[in-house]
Amino acid sequence: MNDFSSGTQATVLILFTALVTLTLLMCVMAGPDRDDLTNFYTGYLSLTPLKNGLAIAGDYISAATVLSTTGIIALAGYDGYVLAVSTALSLVLLMFLLAEPLRNAGRFTMGDVLARNMPGRAVRIAACVVTLSATLPFLVVQLSGAGSLLTFILNIPHGAGARTTCIVFVGSLMIIYAAIGGMKGTALIQMIKIVLLLGTSAAVAVLVLNRFDWSLGDMLRAAQRGSGAGPAFLEQGLQLGTSTSNRLDFVSLQITVILGVACLPHITMRLYSARDVPAVRRSMSWAVSTVTTFCLLVIIMGTGAAALVGSRYITAADPHGRTSVLMLSRVLGGDASSVGATVLYAAVAGMIFITLLSSVAGMTLAAASSLAHDLFAHAARRGQAEPRTEMTVAAWTSVAVGTVAIVLSTLVQNWDVGVLTTLAICIGASAVAPALTYSLFWRGFTRTGMLAALYGGAACAVVLMIFSKAVSGTPSAVFPDADFHLFPMQSTGIVSIPFGYLAGWLGSLLDHRRRAAESREYRRLYEESEARLLAAAE
Repeated sequence: MNDFSSGTQATVLILFTALVTLTLLMCVMAGPDRDDLTNFYTGYLSLTPLKNGLAIAGDYISAATVLSTTGIIALAGYDGYVLAVSTALSLVLLMFLLAEPLRNAGRFTMGDVLARNMPGRAVRIAACVVTLSATLPFLVVQLSGAGSLLTFILNIPHGAGARTTCIVFVGSLMIIYAAIGGMKGTALIQMIKIVLLLGTSAAVAVLVLNRFDWSLGDMLRAAQRGSGAGPAFLEQGLQLGTSTSNRLDFVSLQITVILGVACLPHITMRLYSARDVPAVRRSMSWAVSTVTTFCLLVIIMGTGAAALVGSRYITAADPHGRTSVLMLSRVLGGDASSVGATVLYAAVAGMIFITLLSSVAGMTLAAASSLAHDLFAHAARRGQAEPRTEMTVAAWTSVAVGTVAIVLSTLVQNWDVGVLTTLAICIGASAVAPALTYSLFWRGFTRTGMLAALYGGAACAVVLMIFSKAVSGTPSAVFPDADFHLFPMQSTGIVSIPFGYLAGWLGSLLDHRRRAAESREYRRLYEESEARLLAAAE
């Protein structure tokens, strides 16, 4: 399983160099003028629905989706299948519930949506804080994983120095992409990424099905044997367990994924780059179709990894199965020294590499945009910042966010930081989702309710996650030798999501009782914009 020829290594290095050169060139060419805010934040609304849909799908499918979901399917079967379906359903929910109102209400960032009827610094600051709390954990996960993955892909000795070098390399590229390319530059990278991702995944899936003469039954039976779990591979419970509390935890995780993933700031930010409502509808149709197709391919690849590689070899390389796609490509390629094996492995490695780069670039841009637009331009300068100044701040905040992410990723590279992915999604579901749905659909939502939903939902998710069994108290926890867990689940959503919605409702109710005049003003502003918000009518 570990055969790796020098020719394969050289091919992978050449492909990586070509991808970096191409994407950097496209970012420089697509980069906005220094005083053109609309171009930087939205790409001048110039993307066609197809291109914007591919960019949304590219932002939506992170390295965690490609690697972790495939690994969970390979090791846990049914649980991974449900996770893949939940990932696709989340984007469907965004398409039918939030996409059009978000496009009508927003301009550049999530803060624009939340503050449209509630001007002032407090909402802008809260939007920025929650944006950072949802994107930084994702960035740390992606970058810390980049160190281990690239050393595995390139067959470099798995030392701390090599991993740190890979983290700094990927992190530096993501800073350049976000600071120079802006929305249009990162969109082009996302389009390249999703085309490569679909093409390579389809090729791997076809090869897997061909191994079993296109018989799904034979593939599933082989996966049951290879997983070592037998019939349990197609039953719920291999990932989290089969007890009542574990089943409840499983339901909590799926609800969190469905509500949280599509509400993350770097996903919703893409909607503002659509020209109009018909364009956002067509963009979301392309995005949903692309993501659904990819999730089906992930199911085939994960099942193929269980059948052809086996859980024993997968867990030996990585306990969470994140290298299962790479190992599957080696098995499908046959003789390690053959041209076919070299090309297939290089293609899969290139797919993973560009996925890592594009994922972290989009998240960095979202965080930097919120810092520059919400915190600096509106909270600090009260909306009076010059475009050139805001653009400069956006570039430097990209550097700042990227540097912080690189430092944190280097410090925690030996930890199991997968829990941060769950935390980011929980914040999306518990803070961003309540704030957006109340803001877009409830006339009685007020500033106090907004702040309560954002801060309360995020704080509840963070506190519960710290004291969950995902952090301590179990062998698979971040700190397996410590035990300070008080919350008996790995996902906080079943508690933190209702808490976020309840906090927003109670906060608004409190405003109605204490400040009736101000509450009536919020309602009046909402009613004045309701037709445009929900139906794009003037």
